[in-house]
Amino acid sequence: MSRLAVRTIDFKLAYRLMNELKSRKLRFLLLEHDAVLPDRDMIWFGSELEAAKFRDEGRAIAVSIENIKEAVDKAVRLLKGITQVHRLCFGIDPGPRPGIAWLADGAVLGVSQLEHIEHVAGHISAIAASLEFKQMVVRIGDGAPIIRDRIINDCLTHSIELEQVNESKTSRGLLRHNHVVSAIRIALLSGQRVLEFRTVQPTEGDLREIQRQSRKYSNGRKTISTEMAYDVATGKCSLEQAVNEGYSSS
Repeated sequence: MSRLAVRTIDFKLAYRLMNELKSRKLRFLLLEHDAVLPDRDMIWFGSELEAAKFRDEGRAIAVSIENIKEAVDKAVRLLKGITQVHRLCFGIDPGPRPGIAWLADGAVLGVSQLEHIEHVAGHISAIAASLEFKQMVVRIGDGAPIIRDRIINDCLTHSIELEQVNESKTSRGLLRHNHVVSAIRIALLSGQRVLEFRTVQPTEGDLREIQRQSRKYSNGRKTISTEMAYDVATGKCSLEQAVNEGYSSS
């Protein structure tokens, strides 16, 4: 029997909760907001008011539209029997769509793949703020140098300390582009502490690759200039902005 239940009268909240639970492949029951729990120790989600009203029934997790991911993280910890976290570890697999994993004393709490590298530092900070722990370490793979260094600089700007890990040890036996699994492996490996901001200096090959991506993004209609590709590589603008604001023919 499932040990998780969605138990709220708020349809929008229930819908988004179910989507998040399904995306993590977590089994759950959908119950009426005032239904009797089939298991006295069941973990269930409800709004703040519902969790307060039925606080003596099962293990209630108060959730709102704004903190669904954090609420599910808490449910995962309860399922795993994790009540206190000594070391919280994050792994980052750098790339245009970076993979992130977070582990509590070696137990995987969650994984995600972000659409933009600029969101990595904020994503880590938000997860860390929702947890109680004694130590935290953030580890990033050494692949994709330009993206890696931009993520490092952004994390250091947000006062997030990092270690750089030899990524070649994390990709053995993996299907290509399995970024979240690589992120888990990165989180489990110790690395070299990053102490200084990195200078982002794209090569000619890097710029040509970004120009290739601009053609792909625009379905072959546009190729951005080398100067614009440089701005994309160094984070001055996104690929979408570069394609929409100016281009040169290939």
